[in-house]
Amino acid sequence: MTEAGPQIDFSRLAIEAGTAFSPTAPIDEHALFAGREHEIRKVIDVINQKGQHAIIYGERGVGKTSLVSVISAFLSYPQQLAIIAPRVNCEAQDTFDSVWHKVFEQIELQRNRPLPGFEGMVMADVLQASSLIPVRGDRGITAEDVRRVLTVLARDAIPVLMVDEFDRLQDLPRRAFADAIKTLSDHAVGATVVVVGVADSVEQLIEEHESIERALVQIHMPRMSPAEIQQIISKGLDRLGMTIRSSAMRRIVLLSQGLPHYTHLVGLHAARYALDHKSLVIDDATVDGAITKAIDGTQQSIRTLYQKATSSPRKDNLFGSVLLACALAENDEMGFFAAQDVREPMQKITGKPYEIPSFSQHLNDFCETKKGRILLRTGTKRKFRFRFRDPLMQPFVIMRGLRDGQLSADALDRLDR
Repeated sequence: MTEAGPQIDFSRLAIEAGTAFSPTAPIDEHALFAGREHEIRKVIDVINQKGQHAIIYGERGVGKTSLVSVISAFLSYPQQLAIIAPRVNCEAQDTFDSVWHKVFEQIELQRNRPLPGFEGMVMADVLQASSLIPVRGDRGITAEDVRRVLTVLARDAIPVLMVDEFDRLQDLPRRAFADAIKTLSDHAVGATVVVVGVADSVEQLIEEHESIERALVQIHMPRMSPAEIQQIISKGLDRLGMTIRSSAMRRIVLLSQGLPHYTHLVGLHAARYALDHKSLVIDDATVDGAITKAIDGTQQSIRTLYQKATSSPRKDNLFGSVLLACALAENDEMGFFAAQDVREPMQKITGKPYEIPSFSQHLNDFCETKKGRILLRTGTKRKFRFRFRDPLMQPFVIMRGLRDGQLSADALDRLDR
């Protein structure tokens, strides 16, 4: 490692690293947000078109929430038009009514009323937008209520309403949202609803998709490209005044597997590992030292599931090697791979040639409850395709392989796609 001068406050920088890299919370600062130019432009195009709304979907951990958290920073309108951009998270027990109450409770309105006895003087009252909803006893918010409230808000502002974790809602409130979006579109209300959820397709999020196809722009969030992952690392290190060797940068990109959560996780621990060693430079040894910390910082549910999937009373079992080979297997844009894609990484990991019959049962076991259903299987016999049920498991498996000596850094480089 390259030593830096004694005048640098390494302890302070190590604390500040937690603001430069954020593995546990979405990025909500424009200066640290990286990549996603194509998706940002699509969202802004939707906002600029009356009657259009957006649905952002993709795997868990690809940065959907971070994107909607900073989108208002990319909007530019005349100064007299304020941007109202509340973001709410859905919960399993939420209804159409409760979600819209969450939205409107985040929006404040100012009303001026004359002061009695003081001619020409007014007092500003601050109200929540939910106060505009008519009270009807037990009857909840309707699509028409949403339209009326948003019509009022759109007179003096640009409302962009972001409904995150939409996939957690039950079918009934999802269908109600489809109806509301159609109503807003039919009346060309100057407000935009942005729905965000974990799914492979829009149909998984909104069953009534066909009836609102013209109103709802579909924005798929794929995994990030290597260049976008590099941007995350560079922006974080620039804030700390640190640099990174090209080989270490490539190592973090490979470990991230296109998921920014792990970029931030490894980036944070790599920065702190270097700073604890009084260095401003991240090299290969720094990344190696950060991997153990990153594994410890991974969610307990993922670590527990890994243990369940790879445990066996036989010491010579192949479960760990096969799971690692799955994590390194070449896959399609939806993350699926075939059994034949596991052969090459198996050989790189074990140094032995393995044919499909020697590990096919392991793949099937990974799809069963006894191994935690760590993989999802689709297709028909002899044409099965697999993928990790939780995409955040894949980088974790690779890091465990490196830490435990199952996989060398050189072998990882050779398997780089």
